[in-house]
Amino acid sequence: MLVSHRPADPDGRGFPGHLFVESRRHVARWDELTSGEAESVARAAWLAARALRAELPVELVFSAIIGMNVHHFHQHIFVRYPETPSDVDWMGSLSWDGAPRSHVDALAARLGRHFGRE
Repeated sequence: MLVSHRPADPDGRGFPGHLFVESRRHVARWDELTSGEAESVARAAWLAARALRAELPVELVFSAIIGMNVHHFHQHIFVRYPETPSDVDWMGSLSWDGAPRSHVDALAARLGRHFGRE
């Protein structure tokens, strides 16, 4: 499995805490993974959520497999910050105007240290 942070905007800034878990083998849908691959995805998503909670001051960590526009399996793992207004829904926190923006490269390096240990 591959875990990566959502790429930053062209200015190098992005929403800190939006990760992708992807299978190395190309499949279009979640149910096309082997049972071993699905177990690896679950473990990677679990580690990603724990890493995000350890490195960021977050209220919640969400997970979603949507698959509407990209025909390659990937799972989103993303955070909700405590100051997010209650009228912003779970997916809206990513595009909310008040959402934090920062350079994500340093965060990605810190998150990477959480993988491979429990």
